[in-house]
Amino acid sequence: MSIYVGNLSFKVTEADLTAVFAEYGSVKRVQIPADRETGRIRGFGFVEMSSDTEEEAAIAALDGAEWMGRDLKVNKARPREERPAFGGGSGGDRRRNFQSRY
Repeated sequence: MSIYVGNLSFKVTEADLTAVFAEYGSVKRVQIPADRETGRIRGFGFVEMSSDTEEEAAIAALDGAEWMGRDLKVNKARPREERPAFGGGSGGDRRRNFQSRY
């Protein structure tokens, strides 16, 4: 299981997040995604802990807690949704249909 942590301060580091979650158990991994173009963090992250019990304790304690000036949103992470590849979908079909009529 992985934990989603939302509404993070843009100044947070992986070390900061690790330290907070370590109070509830052993932290296996922390990820804080950054914007590809600007390099600025996106305001959310993911934490993996050693056991479901530790993760559930962290979620119960930290969801809604104020940290670094923000109210955290902490819950079980959902699986990543499949998205169509860039440039796919019906937009290309419309363009071909338009060109074929003229």
